[in-house]
Amino acid sequence: MGWWQVNADTLAGSRFVVSPLAEATARLKTLERGTAAHPGERAWLDAHLPGYRERLAGDQVTALLVRAALGRSWNATFLTPTPAGEGEQTFEEELARIRETPPEAARADLAVSLGGPLPARLHRCDLPARAAELLEWVWTEAVLPSWPRSRRIIEADVIARTARLGQGGWSAVLDGMRPGMRWLGESRLQITTGDDPPRELSGARLMLVPVTPGQSWVSWDAPHRYAVVYPCSGALAEAGRAPAPGTLRVLLGPARADVLVLLDTPKSTSQLVALTGQGLGSVGRHLKVLFDARLVRRRRAGRSVLYYRTDAGEVLVEAQGDG
Repeated sequence: MGWWQVNADTLAGSRFVVSPLAEATARLKTLERGTAAHPGERAWLDAHLPGYRERLAGDQVTALLVRAALGRSWNATFLTPTPAGEGEQTFEEELARIRETPPEAARADLAVSLGGPLPARLHRCDLPARAAELLEWVWTEAVLPSWPRSRRIIEADVIARTARLGQGGWSAVLDGMRPGMRWLGESRLQITTGDDPPRELSGARLMLVPVTPGQSWVSWDAPHRYAVVYPCSGALAEAGRAPAPGTLRVLLGPARADVLVLLDTPKSTSQLVALTGQGLGSVGRHLKVLFDARLVRRRRAGRSVLYYRTDAGEVLVEAQGDG
């Protein structure tokens, strides 16, 4: 199995990072593979896959480049740069690192992701520019219009995992973050189930990068920075895409109905703020009304207070959904 040796100092200095480029790259991977991880992603694919395929049909070199870069078991390193980790960067700032990749480095990375020699059509100097141009198209056409909502889902995932840290330690945060990933104990973090050599991360910064599509990968700028890109938890991703039934929105009001629907699993006020885009005061008022009406209950979990639907709340949501 592939595992990283992660000491206490590295864990203590680890951080969650919001990366617009990682989100765009995960969407690119989803478009290229054409398969969805959940119904919400299927709707997104139906909306954007035709345009993506039309674009690549008119640019065979870039189509070949993408297939080579998204190898069977490894992405071309230049396509997935490790986040800088010093404050959040804009998409344009992150994309510049791909554009500025030396052509010879890009070709070497592609040979690794392909697991063999490059096709003759990829022996050219404009590969980094082509990759950056395609990612910019994906960002502009297929990510940016819904980025505020996607960002709220990402932030809600970070809040949820941070709460787990206080309740169950790092194993509760890292286990199952991506397929094959789990905390082994003795400062060892399993990254894959494959037969990859272990890596020593002592003194390095570990960054955890959530994305909304069902995609994941790892990257590093050894020896200083390592990153795990992982899909947001399914419950949060689905919740961000599931509107409250229309009749329930009429009965309770749209904002309050959305809060009640999101409480199919326990969530904190901060998570609800991140998922709904409503202000903290508004979410608090809605929770008070729902609590007083005995549609939700609350319980303390570590430093957080979690809200969840009562049986009456469940019946109400299900009845209005069936109507």
